[in-house]
Amino acid sequence: MDDLTHDRSLAPTTGTARDTPSTTAAPTPSRAERRGARVHRWRRDTVELAAIFLSVTAADLVAKIVVHGPDGPLVLAASAAALLATALFHSWWAHRHQLHGPPAPDAPAPPGEGPAQLTGPLHDFEQTTLWRVRTTVEDSPGSLARVCTAFAAQRINIISMQSHPLPSGTVDEFFVRAPLALTRAELVKAVASAGGHDIWTDPADAHDLVDVPTHVLALATRTALDAAELPVALRQLFGQCTIRQYPGAGRRTAAGADGHVMRLPVPSGDLIELTRPHLPFTPTEFARAQALVELDTLLGPRVPNVKARLTLPAGADLTVRRADQGDKEAALAMHRRCSTDTLRKRYHGPVRDADRYLEHLLDARHGQALAVEAADGQLVALGHLMWDDDSAEVAVLVEDDWQRRGLGLDLMRRMSALALEAGVQSVYAITHASNSGLIATMRKLAAPLDYQVEDGTLVITAHLAEAADALPVPWPGRRAH
Repeated sequence: MDDLTHDRSLAPTTGTARDTPSTTAAPTPSRAERRGARVHRWRRDTVELAAIFLSVTAADLVAKIVVHGPDGPLVLAASAAALLATALFHSWWAHRHQLHGPPAPDAPAPPGEGPAQLTGPLHDFEQTTLWRVRTTVEDSPGSLARVCTAFAAQRINIISMQSHPLPSGTVDEFFVRAPLALTRAELVKAVASAGGHDIWTDPADAHDLVDVPTHVLALATRTALDAAELPVALRQLFGQCTIRQYPGAGRRTAAGADGHVMRLPVPSGDLIELTRPHLPFTPTEFARAQALVELDTLLGPRVPNVKARLTLPAGADLTVRRADQGDKEAALAMHRRCSTDTLRKRYHGPVRDADRYLEHLLDARHGQALAVEAADGQLVALGHLMWDDDSAEVAVLVEDDWQRRGLGLDLMRRMSALALEAGVQSVYAITHASNSGLIATMRKLAAPLDYQVEDGTLVITAHLAEAADALPVPWPGRRAH
């Protein structure tokens, strides 16, 4: 997104046509200032009283001159002329000051130049809420200033602002802090009154207030370190959106953004499609998404080298780590050591298809795969965390000889922690209704669970926010982004 160096900048030093007027709140007078004001009023009253005595004396003197002096009428006429000249000068000066001087703090604005009256700035003690506001306006002088003036009239403080130029018009996006009593309808009405249309509003929180270039660089860093982070980075870049990946479709689809749909071919030949029904994508957003995909293409397949030691009650020395396509042969060997019942519960279909799924499951661009490795190098368990829209699917396969030792629970907790770290608030597992082992493992996450059963298939969804404190840090020495 464009930062504030764009030619529609808010910076007053740029002198652009859409600069935002600034207002400064009057400071609250201190105790010393109030004491000084009282002393000033006492002095003024004394001067006015002295002026009255002086006026009476002067009037008495003039009266004696008019009555007894030979030039009395002439003096009286000269005095009247002087008073008339003084009155005319005072009237001219007052009118000039009204036209060219600064307006009073609570003076009404001229017609057609904003709201009738500003209600004053927000104060620290007032209850406020954060909003994200996006509106389309004409790309013409003063359009941004009108929106900012409308915000000021409603005591709305602009915290950050971005511009998205379009072929016709401009999309302005704001993070604002508004009074808690201000409703969404009132917020929309204020923007519409300033010439905005296609207005979208959404409650925000403190995490949305990160500087945009900093946010994009952080997402690029995560994508550079781990190929599995690309879908996560796209979701965090654009907020609530649906992300689907279509195998092989990228070779016959051109990249681009068309309204509410964005299509991004990836190096593997797949197509990533983003859908955001409530808000169309802009060319600026497409350029950022394309830059992340190009970075992923340049770096190629990559998986971070992270490991953790597991010590089971029986004393076995195991290592849990990220898995990739280089582990395919070891995973196939583990399949051959698993019973038919174990493979059927994991893959929900014919056992002969289990090996075929590994190519997809070990591809880092579809999610994260975890492997538990024994001291002899054999894999004894696999866990898969696969991104799916706003949620993620989790699945665990534990070799028969290593079942009921806590491996499945350890993998499930690590994958749940990785999902939360990526901003995914819920995970779900698909299994048979008779798979009591997986059901018990999901219950031990200490998260609220939803159950949905259809034709013998059970879908268990865990809502992770309430279990965040009980989940481990996925890897030693690493903290959440």
